Amino acid sequence: MRILVAALMAGGAVGGWLGMAGVPTAQATSPCAELGGSIESGLCHVHSATTSYTLDMKFPVDYPDQHSITEYLVQNRDGFLAVAKSPGSRDMPYEMDATSEQHRSGQGAKGTQSVVLKIFQDLGGPQPSTWFKAFNYDLATRKAITFETLFASGTKPLDAIFPVVQRDLERQTGVPAILISSGSGMDPAHYENFAVTDEDVIFYFAPGELLPMSSGATTVKVPRTAIPALNV
Repeated sequence: MRILVAALMAGGAVGGWLGMAGVPTAQATSPCAELGGSIESGLCHVHSATTSYTLDMKFPVDYPDQHSITEYLVQNRDGFLAVAKSPGSRDMPYEMDATSEQHRSGQGAKGTQSVVLKIFQDLGGPQPSTWFKAFNYDLATRKAITFETLFASGTKPLDAIFPVVQRDLERQTGVPAILISSGSGMDPAHYENFAVTDEDVIFYFAPGELLPMSSGATTVKVPRTAIPALNV
């Protein structure tokens, strides 16, 4: 169903949903207002419910590159509403929930800041979808951090990370580590969603990403002492 939502978005099917959802347009003065939310306990809370769907999102508003988080949530919300409000929708009500984790490393303006969104979406298909989207920022250089820029050029961080991930996922789920193929486990694409702390790099895996769907969403903390030095 995520593919269906993406296709609708790419085809321009969601362009008019902002106004119909009662959400302010580009003239909004804050990221939270842009999504029609209100600040609660330091987080923006967006909630909307009808007989057709329930939408609930909670996310921080103090991330240095807040626009990237807001843009991502707007795109996913619009795609969700495009399906939930389409004629002939069945198995309603549909549901979309977005929650978040925040992490920091270092001190003051020289550290890093991480926000990890967890998205749950039920569009009436065989099973709901859950996935992560991580945002990481280097406060010193004022640049986004990706897995490719997290480590020094020329290092092979997955040689150290993958065995730690294998062991910990086996401990958490009981699925033998040998079932996590090296082809998937050594693919950097599976490590794009991470957060940085002073002690660890935390990796987030969607259901079916490294393990069978039945294992659900998983998280692994890899100690910084076990991997090559970070660039941040």
